[in-house]
Amino acid sequence: MDQPNPSLLRGGRVVQPSQQQRLQVEGLWHRFGGNGAPWVLQGIDLQLQERELVGLLGPSGCGKTSLLRLIVGFDRPCRGRVLLDGQEVSSPTGLRPPERRNVGMVFQDDALFPHLSVWDNACFGLGLGQDRSRARWLLELVGLAGLEERYPHELSGGQRQRLALARALAPAPSLVLLDEPFSNLDVEVRLHLRSELPGVLACCGATGLMVTHDPEEALAICDRVAVLHEGRLEQCAQPQQLVEAPTTGFVASFVLQANLLPAQRVDEQTVSTSLGVLRCPSGAPPIDPNGPLQVLLRPEQLQLQADDQGPGSVSCREFLGQAWLYRIRLDHLVLKLRQPLDNALILHQRCAVSIDPAAELFLYPQRLPLVLD
Repeated sequence: MDQPNPSLLRGGRVVQPSQQQRLQVEGLWHRFGGNGAPWVLQGIDLQLQERELVGLLGPSGCGKTSLLRLIVGFDRPCRGRVLLDGQEVSSPTGLRPPERRNVGMVFQDDALFPHLSVWDNACFGLGLGQDRSRARWLLELVGLAGLEERYPHELSGGQRQRLALARALAPAPSLVLLDEPFSNLDVEVRLHLRSELPGVLACCGATGLMVTHDPEEALAICDRVAVLHEGRLEQCAQPQQLVEAPTTGFVASFVLQANLLPAQRVDEQTVSTSLGVLRCPSGAPPIDPNGPLQVLLRPEQLQLQADDQGPGSVSCREFLGQAWLYRIRLDHLVLKLRQPLDNALILHQRCAVSIDPAAELFLYPQRLPLVLD
């Protein structure tokens, strides 16, 4: 199989002039059980362009795997529909079976057939008489050439996951769904494989949707990241946009691992928090002045001082190589702070927390509970 034109490569991804929509999820609602059961997905709208790699990011139980099951065809939605290449494949009244969707699937546990060799696993999705040369090219692409006669138990964890990816791509699917494909691997192998994934998908001309609960993983390799929380799509944007302009408090706290501080508006320019009165950011979007607010504070925007009479105490500290990450208990809150190495406090030490005067603040409606440790 031919390699892609080098002029279309950028950062390991293929830049495709066409903006054809590969996947469309429109107004998707789903729940397990009858009326009265809680919704696991609530009004999901999501589009994937051709050759795009999108991360589906969120904590456990937010609906990521449920959405994947609806896209691949394992379940039928209660409301809304799924379209592949402009053709409806799922709705409350119709369901195209998974084997007729041209969708590949890579599972968390690789799901290889233990009684089949590497070669037979790679060719499993190909029909009788179908050209096997793509499977051989894929094994070379993922670094398994020469291992065709081995069996899954004779491979390392990383090699098994490479084989699972090759098997999913062998039938030339237009869309590949990856359900936390690297979560069972050790750190070094996980980092290596995730860096290779965009290039492998690009060489195959495939569109990818990757489920993960790791913000670092999603931001590192995906063209866009869709953040789910309690069945809702909170934001879908390019990684840089998510980091620089999170649109909800949850996105800010989960993706950035930032702090959300309860606040009350004092006037149009200031809000009151447990860390003092703060000036609202210039150009802040209008927020209901009577409703509860949250202030976003990144770990590096907080300052920490040892203080025997201070209101806070060190509940945890982590060495990050170039800095300390502290968790400070302050009344009923736990705040995350990133501090230089020369600001070394010990566990349970009393301290005071303040806000960097130059910090840029973001305000959000307080519609979600704060996360405590």
